[in-house]
Amino acid sequence: MRDERGDFLAKAREALAGAESEFANRRYNNAANRAYYACFFAAIVALLDAGIRPPGKQWGHEFVQAQFSGNLIWRRKLYPAELRDVISKNMRARQDADYDAFPVSEIESIRAVKRAAMLVVAVERQARRKE
Repeated sequence: MRDERGDFLAKAREALAGAESEFANRRYNNAANRAYYACFFAAIVALLDAGIRPPGKQWGHEFVQAQFSGNLIWRRKLYPAELRDVISKNMRARQDADYDAFPVSEIESIRAVKRAAMLVVAVERQARRKE
């Protein structure tokens, strides 16, 4: 039997490591992209831990963002309010990196990486509390 939660946690950690590596190598667009996906995968882990599943077969980006911020932060208070806009900010940075002609700046990139690290760590801490 597959460990869906464990698989997404591994993806979150890998994406965060990729973001940090890309930033260190001055590939700021790639760093922003990987920072977003670290958040996305970590949020899925948080949703799974809370018993929340996607309405269909796949995890939609808007669904994950809305459920994490609205349900887990505002309603259930499982995560600190400072994380409420991390996913949306990193999504905008990723969209700029992936679709805008202008590159993501070094400052924008490091902010995205730091936000992603903060979210991944928070999800890991919350998971340890449940164990």
